[in-house]
Amino acid sequence: MAHKHSHNHIHLYDIHKKDKNLMVSILLNTFITAAQVVGGLISGSLSLLSDALHNFSDVLSLIVSYAASKLSKKQASENRTFGYKRAEILAAFVNASTLIIVAIILIKEAIERFKHPQVIESNLVIWLALLAIVFNGLSVLLLKKDSKHNINVKSAYVHLLTDMLASIAVLIGGLLMKYFQLFWVDSVLTFLIAFYLIWMGYYLLKTSTKMLMLFTPEHINIHALVENIDALPKVKKLHHVHIWNLSDYELHLEAHLDLYEDVTISEFDSILRNIETVLQEQYHINHVTIQPEYNKNDPKEIIVQD
Repeated sequence: MAHKHSHNHIHLYDIHKKDKNLMVSILLNTFITAAQVVGGLISGSLSLLSDALHNFSDVLSLIVSYAASKLSKKQASENRTFGYKRAEILAAFVNASTLIIVAIILIKEAIERFKHPQVIESNLVIWLALLAIVFNGLSVLLLKKDSKHNINVKSAYVHLLTDMLASIAVLIGGLLMKYFQLFWVDSVLTFLIAFYLIWMGYYLLKTSTKMLMLFTPEHINIHALVENIDALPKVKKLHHVHIWNLSDYELHLEAHLDLYEDVTISEFDSILRNIETVLQEQYHINHVTIQPEYNKNDPKEIIVQD
């Protein structure tokens, strides 16, 4: 069984800078959370307290993301042959789950406040919302680049982005309460924040679950991939195919390869290099494990339940 892998694209961005950005974001959001809790209690604003709760979940999600990022760099060992490379996917799953849990709590509290509206100190709400927009905006900018490459950072980034949008909503609500005495807006905005969290949380939860369950990545059409490989010289049939993400950076394929000829090992190495080139260039698969076969009597379907 032949095996080949490449990590060339892992260094598209600075991993150490990613961890530093996560730590700065943790500090910024800890400060925002403390300020909003105090301000929410003084002003009586539920939307401000709900924003503080979301900010607190941001802090927790950032800590989880930071810890997972550190764990993912630990070396493999005899009893952990993959190391902790899937820690970041697990962190994304946890963070996505907290988005939905926080949203449910916010909906419950908004219903209670809608039934019993309260006068709110809008000036404090406005200033704290502005503070949150600035600090969350800085965190969003820090993590934006890394979120494009890493589902763990993406989950933390979504927490921060939705919280920045929530702070904008709180600011608008504060202005409406100050100049038009529309105190019911506080509850309505809380509802909107909560439903947006559910929408984003569901997307991340679905994506991370698919990766944890080793589903085939959505950008890969297995039938088209097999046709491309089968068209290579001396290749008869690629079958028993499994494709999965071990992490954001490692996309694996393992399969059986039925050959037309009883080739030598050196000839198979040449065939394998051609296969690796196609898989890397067209599908970004950088871990390839192939079991060569010739006249073997076994199922030749593309997907076989092992």
